[in-house]
Amino acid sequence: MNPQLRTGLKRLNLSGLLATLEVRLLEATANQLSPLEFLELLVSDEMTARQDRAIVRRVKEAGFREIKRLEEFDFSFNPSLSKKRVFDLATGHILHEKRDVLFSGPPGVGKSHLVQALGYQYARMGFTVLYRSIFDAVSELMQSETFQERDKVLRKYLRPDLLIIDDMGLKNLPRHGGEHLFEIIMRRFELRSTFMTSNRPLEDWGLLIGDVPTATAILDRFLSRAEIFTITGRSYRLKRGPVQTGEEPSASEEEQKTEAV
Repeated sequence: MNPQLRTGLKRLNLSGLLATLEVRLLEATANQLSPLEFLELLVSDEMTARQDRAIVRRVKEAGFREIKRLEEFDFSFNPSLSKKRVFDLATGHILHEKRDVLFSGPPGVGKSHLVQALGYQYARMGFTVLYRSIFDAVSELMQSETFQERDKVLRKYLRPDLLIIDDMGLKNLPRHGGEHLFEIIMRRFELRSTFMTSNRPLEDWGLLIGDVPTATAILDRFLSRAEIFTITGRSYRLKRGPVQTGEEPSASEEEQKTEAV
C-alpha cells in the first residue's frame, strides 16, 4: 500500500477502511467491481469497525462485574421466571418507554446474571449503561460530598439510558444512604430507566435503609412505573450439592450459600 495513503487514512481515523483496503483491492480486481461498488465496500468496512469499537467502549464504561449473556441463563432451573418476559425486556422497548425493572428473590437465583446480561444486550444495541452495586453507588455519592464533587458524580448516575443498581438487601445501608438512593430514583424517574435487584422483600426496605419514610418514598416512585420479576427457587451455586457427603461444609462454602447473585 502507498505509504502516503496509509498515513492519510490514519490521520483521518479510518482504521476500519485501512485494515481491509488491500483485501478489497484484490476483491475489486478479481470481481471487476465498479468504483461505486468498491467505495460501498470500503464505507461498510469502516462503519462496521466503528460500531464494534463503540460497543467495546460502552461495555467497558458500563462497569459490569462480569460479562453475562441471556443465552447462558438456565431458565429451566427455576421455572418461576418467565423466559418470554425476560426476552421481551431484551428488545429494549422498556428503555424507550423510560420504565424501570425490579428483580426480587433470595440469594443465588440469578438476579445479577439477568441484569448484567440485559445491560450487555442494551450496550450492544447502542444504549448507554452504568452498573453499580448499591453499596458502591452510595459510597461514591457520600465521598463526593467530602471532596465537593457531588454534582459531577451525580451526573454520572443520571446520564445513562440505563442505571443498574445491584445487591439491595445484602446488608443495611450506611446512614443517609437512603437519601442518596432516593435522589437518584427521583431524578431519573420518567427520564431514564433504572433496574434494581433485591434479596429482601419490599417490606424490609425500611429496615435496610434505616428510614421508613425514605424507603416508602423510594418504592412509591420506583414501583409506579416498574415491571417486577419475583424469582423463587433454589440457588444456582448450590445446585451441585455438597462436594463430599458426610462432611460438614467448610466456612468458605457457608459464605457462598449466603452470597447473593
